Amino acid sequence: MAKAIQLKGRVLIHFDITAETGLHIGGTESGIEIGGVDKTVIRDPLTQRPYIPGSSLRGKMRSLLEKYKGLKQNQRIGQGYIHSCDDPTAYPNCDVCNIFGVPGERGFSTPTRLIVRDVFMSDESAKQLENADTDLPFTEVKTEVSIDRVTSAANPRQMERVPAGTRFDNAELVYSIYEGDGCDARKDVARLKVLVEGLQLLLDDYLGGLGSRGSGKIGISNIKVEWRGKDYAAQAQVLGSFNTVAEFAQNLAEIQNTVLSQLN
Repeated sequence: MAKAIQLKGRVLIHFDITAETGLHIGGTESGIEIGGVDKTVIRDPLTQRPYIPGSSLRGKMRSLLEKYKGLKQNQRIGQGYIHSCDDPTAYPNCDVCNIFGVPGERGFSTPTRLIVRDVFMSDESAKQLENADTDLPFTEVKTEVSIDRVTSAANPRQMERVPAGTRFDNAELVYSIYEGDGCDARKDVARLKVLVEGLQLLLDDYLGGLGSRGSGKIGISNIKVEWRGKDYAAQAQVLGSFNTVAEFAQNLAEIQNTVLSQLN
C-alpha cells in the first residue's frame, strides 16, 4: 500500500568534539608492516588526518540508548546483536527505532529521522599536532602490556590514538520531522529529548575502542541548534546556542515549543 509522508522540517544540531583522553576509532589494518602498530585509526584519505565517522558516533548513541531503555537485543549484526523492532504494533512507540531506523524491507518502517555527518579534525589541532613531533602523523602510539598468568611472559601491543586535547569541528546531526502514514510530527518533536539523552550518555561513556582502558572520553561544546521549516529555501532559524549538553537539555522544552508552533 502506498504511503503519504510529508517532511515538516529539520532540526540541525552542530557542535565541536574534543578528545579528553586518547581517541581510537579503528581503520583498516591492511598494509601494516610486521612489527608495526597493531591497531590503527581511520584517516581521511586526502589529508591523512584522523576523523570521526558519522557511523561511529551514530552507532554509539544508538547502542547506549538501547541499554538505557532496556530494549531487547534481537537482531544479529556481524558478531553482535542490536535492538530492531520486528513487531509493527511496538514500532510506533519505539523511540530508538524511529530515530535510528529499522531495515527498509519491513513493511511498517518509516523514514529514519537522524543523519549523523562525519566529523573532521580542526585546522588548529592539525597544526598543533604537526608541530608536536608525534609518533605517527597526527597521532600517538600507546603501548600496552598483558602478562601471561602462567609464564609471566610480557606480551606488548601497540595502538594508535588521537592525542588528548585534539578538537574535531562542526559535528552535525540532522533530525527530520515527518507527518503522515506511520509518522506523527508531535512525537518526533518529543523525541528530541531522546537525542539529547544520547549525547549525555555518550559524555559519560566513551567513543571508539579501548574505552575500558582509558581511551575515548570526549567533550561536546559550542552547540548550535537551528530549524529549517516550511520555507526550506530560507535561511535556517537559530533556536539557541549552548556551551554544554546540560545547558542544551535545560533549554530543550523552549526549543520543542518553538518547533511545534511552526509545524502548521
